[in-house]
Amino acid sequence: MTTPVVSIAYHSGYGHTAVLAEAVRDGAADAGAQVHLIKVDEITDEQWATLDASDAIVFGSPTYMGTASGAFHVFAEASSKRWFGQDWKDKLAAGFTNSGSKSGDKLHTLQFFQILAAQHGMNWINLGLHPGWNVSTGSEHDLNRLGVFAGAAAQTNNDEGPEAVHKADIATARHLGRRVAEAARVFTLGRAAA
Repeated sequence: MTTPVVSIAYHSGYGHTAVLAEAVRDGAADAGAQVHLIKVDEITDEQWATLDASDAIVFGSPTYMGTASGAFHVFAEASSKRWFGQDWKDKLAAGFTNSGSKSGDKLHTLQFFQILAAQHGMNWINLGLHPGWNVSTGSEHDLNRLGVFAGAAAQTNNDEGPEAVHKADIATARHLGRRVAEAARVFTLGRAAA
């Protein structure tokens, strides 16, 4: 059986997004993937090579001022070396983000990730969940409580630390990790059969 390799390339300014990255990692590992956590603001040549060898790359960043963090933008720009060689073409991609507001323009960050993936010729994996907390019988503890389809989105109050990341948002990120790993397994088996 083929073990998919999933790498999570993320930046976390205050630790909230790191909590989500760990949840994505746990979900992917639960689904049988080999998983690598890569902090993009500390990335090494060996970690770039790990990304190149991955079947899927999950992008993560807090949403600052309506987009991914500056550190993530630096990583995205540096990935242009991979773009020239089409090194990430046909890999799978997904994304997650956190902000202090319920909306906080998180969708723009996820769209930034989608465009980055598209420029690299990658295939985007969405969240694959119905929105939660949108009926009278729902609650803030529902998966996808913020109702985002493009990726996993989380909200944490600005005046609270990483320990306050909402458990439903952690579970949603974990779901994303499982979904990416499962898709990567199918993708790698199909590639091996071709």
